[in-house]
Amino acid sequence: MTAKKTGILLANLGSPTAPTTSAVRRFLKEFLWDPRVVNLPRPLWWMILHFFVLPFRPRKSALAYRKIWQEKGSPLIFLTLQLSERVADKLLHKGVTTQHVMRYGEPSIAKQLRAFKNAGVDNLIVLPLYPQYSSTTTASIYDDMVKELSHWKHLPSIHFISDYHQHSHYIAAVAESIEQSWREHGKNELLLMSFHGLPEQLTKWGDPYFHQCHKTATLIAEKLGLDEKQWMIVFQSRFGKAQWLKPYCVDTLKQLPGQGIKKIDIVCPGFAVDCLETLEEIAMENKAVFMESGGEEYRYIAALNDSEAHVDAIVRLLEQKL
Repeated sequence: MTAKKTGILLANLGSPTAPTTSAVRRFLKEFLWDPRVVNLPRPLWWMILHFFVLPFRPRKSALAYRKIWQEKGSPLIFLTLQLSERVADKLLHKGVTTQHVMRYGEPSIAKQLRAFKNAGVDNLIVLPLYPQYSSTTTASIYDDMVKELSHWKHLPSIHFISDYHQHSHYIAAVAESIEQSWREHGKNELLLMSFHGLPEQLTKWGDPYFHQCHKTATLIAEKLGLDEKQWMIVFQSRFGKAQWLKPYCVDTLKQLPGQGIKKIDIVCPGFAVDCLETLEEIAMENKAVFMESGGEEYRYIAALNDSEAHVDAIVRLLEQKL
């Protein structure tokens, strides 16, 4: 019997190709039209998107992207690439091919699946780089994969890893990154663990994201030996007027100095690599909110990115499917 040829996809969200209004508009148009991201009736949402969102939001977002853009380009893109390359090196001896893909933009899931097909891959492992499952992110990657595979006559074996929110090596890697920050800079009064926010309604519909975020945060706190007064969970990136997951990050940052907590550390365990939401929103914009509210010290602890501990955690997760 011929051994199966395995291909691994590490999938992330995606990013504009440049920090310009036009590039951001193209990206947002694709991203926000995904019914997994916004599930309003299509005719209504088409009107809102084209007449109220796309004419105004791209310019504001482009300004934010310019603050974090580097010579290599978008941090999310090149950090995902670096992580993928390091994971590929670790798995090379097992005879597997590892590639990174983006749900929106390039390199696309469809193109890489076709490349795998042409290379004779008949065993597929897909890992969305979202530790906590959400219908708005993880399920969208699944949808895009199935959309391409629906045209194939011969399907590969497929292993889709829907989350790793309590995987022991992932928890240990995040805890170690926090401890390293404390060793280098000292430990502040409170550790905030900030996760991307979602509308509350999704939880009522059965999306496990909210509960998985709490599980992740609790396991990290336990790994660090923190009591309940030494850490908090918050949710960032609220958009629109609907009720989103609480407590809101910005509101919490405004209130903490008045409660006597003026020195904090903040980490974002839901982001595999740094991106706009961590580097601009959390590390810059939200820091200004905290300091203007009377805070004295605010330290953002970077995402795991392509650190050795992160690479090891991803490799161990993938090896369970090999």
